[in-house]
Amino acid sequence: MGRMISAEVLGAYARYNRWMNDKLYGLAAPLSDEVRKRDDGAFFKSLHGTFNHLLVTDRIWLSRFKSTPLPEGDWGPGGIRSLDQELYADFDELRQERAKTDDELSAWVSELTPERIAAPLVYLRRGQEQSMPLWWGVTTVFNHHTHHRGQITTLLSQQGIDPGVTDMVAMLRAEVA
Repeated sequence: MGRMISAEVLGAYARYNRWMNDKLYGLAAPLSDEVRKRDDGAFFKSLHGTFNHLLVTDRIWLSRFKSTPLPEGDWGPGGIRSLDQELYADFDELRQERAKTDDELSAWVSELTPERIAAPLVYLRRGQEQSMPLWWGVTTVFNHHTHHRGQITTLLSQQGIDPGVTDMVAMLRAEVA
């Protein structure tokens, strides 16, 4: 398989990822901690749980992309061992760490070359070596965000909060305006 997606497109996805994360964290910030952490029946139970899950998975994938060595049994840096592990109980800290991780992801994506995008990504998952084209993993990260942000916008809507336009094209149009 040759190159299937360009660095320019991945850069747009990284910008969109940040744009939406900033928007949704901003909309959730005025809610009480009790409301953000209440089990509202989402896959990761709550707004907080879903925001946290996205941070967990981004850190796992970034460690794979960067070939970060991990202690045996860890899925990601900082002792990540499950997809629902709470990294930060405090919303403000979670929001700050989300921004740092978005910075890290954006910086990493900005350094991608066509050759690297087409190259294999090899990593360990639960002790088993996995291999796929790098672009599969990168697009999985951004697609995964879209999936769970849909849940977040539903949870916000249930609180009477309109998330507004969430389409990538809105961000792209704003960039050229």
